[in-house]
Amino acid sequence: MSRKEARRPGLVHAAVAGAITTAEGAHALKMSPRQFRRLKARYRAEGVRGLVHRRRGQPSPRRLDVEVHDRVVELVQTTYRDFNDCHGTEKLREVEGLPVSRSTVRRLRRALGLPPKHRRRPPQHRARRPRRARVGALVLVDGSEFDWLGTGTHVLLLGAIDDATSTVVALHFRPAEDLHGYLTLLDRLAARDGLPVTLYGDRLGVFVRNDAHWSLEEELPGAQHPTHFGQVLRDLGIGDIAAHSPQAKGRIERLWETLQDRLVAELRLRGIHTLAAAEAFLPAFLADHNRRFARPPAETTPVWQRPPRDLADRLSCRYTRRVARDNTVRLGPRLIQIPRGPHGRSYAGCRVAVRECLDGRLRIDYHGARLTTAPTPAADFVLVPGRAQRLRASRKPSAAGGRDLPLSRNGASSARAALAALAAHLRRPARPHPWRQTFSRRQRERNRQHTLQEGGHFH
Repeated sequence: MSRKEARRPGLVHAAVAGAITTAEGAHALKMSPRQFRRLKARYRAEGVRGLVHRRRGQPSPRRLDVEVHDRVVELVQTTYRDFNDCHGTEKLREVEGLPVSRSTVRRLRRALGLPPKHRRRPPQHRARRPRRARVGALVLVDGSEFDWLGTGTHVLLLGAIDDATSTVVALHFRPAEDLHGYLTLLDRLAARDGLPVTLYGDRLGVFVRNDAHWSLEEELPGAQHPTHFGQVLRDLGIGDIAAHSPQAKGRIERLWETLQDRLVAELRLRGIHTLAAAEAFLPAFLADHNRRFARPPAETTPVWQRPPRDLADRLSCRYTRRVARDNTVRLGPRLIQIPRGPHGRSYAGCRVAVRECLDGRLRIDYHGARLTTAPTPAADFVLVPGRAQRLRASRKPSAAGGRDLPLSRNGASSARAALAALAAHLRRPARPHPWRQTFSRRQRERNRQHTLQEGGHFH
């Protein structure tokens, strides 16, 4: 008998004996007089046992069917063992057709000793940056190195998520976090939705310059040249933001926690252990993931930018090369022959712009006109940006190919300060040097007389 039912025998016995009225007994037990009269009738017929709830000890009418219960217990221990409570419930309902709730799956998994697979963020990390109002206004990009395939080898997964809706717009497996991977990610994003207004990344060397050395060409305007990826973003009209901490781009950081749970479980469920098969599975996974987790934007008008027609040519590394005497241009191990121009013109000695595209094609332009295009070298081509050789303050003149230039280590200086430092550093020519001769005829004659008086000679 429960604590609530423990007061019934005394009050009902008093009412049957005529010590209290039915209304007083019902008021004391907080029930209606009609229900109290039923208790009196059951007390007269069965005694104290009749005051206990009739459903005590009987199975619940809302209990799981025995076959469904056994099936769920079997699946959560075998097929869906790596799935969390919510993810496992989705699979049991949608794939297996079993009508179970998340609380039921949670209770059964705890009874079987399966640990919970959920994360609770600390209170100090729950404050979130306000979302952008429109789709395409801000896209966060990042990479996560993890054992995605369950083979014991860590593989890098690059991702892009829209800030306004938390829609995962692109995913791409790569061996390393490199320029080729992020350009591929940008290409897929442009093919799916368009180009974003702003791209939000970290301070990886692919996105920003992390060196403290400045060339003379950078000292004069007071700004460092962008990276190859930065040149692509500038050419496409995309703004870029460099985060200084993981918390600043917390939405994509939380996405990695979700994918390391759900994507890994889905890949293991399908027996996928190769990069090619995992890459082919990503579109189907993205469609299901966005259907569950994407949210509507504050404003319905998207702001995706239409990609240009020559997007394939703009997703490239840019170099400047001088044409050799045999009308060829060399870029690393590749040698490109430039055909002669109009009237048999040769471009030897001219500076041309060389673009190394994402697929390996080489495009050579001269004053905005295309001279030639070299095809992709091989199917397994990987775009590797070349490092521009810059003069450093620690280099010797022989190693730098000239004099040591006074380069600033603490950032950009003004153009006047850079020119003054350069002028003070240059060597002063010798006295008989023509640069030190005056333009005044009278002064030259005085210098000649002074030299003769000193017993010297003047050439």
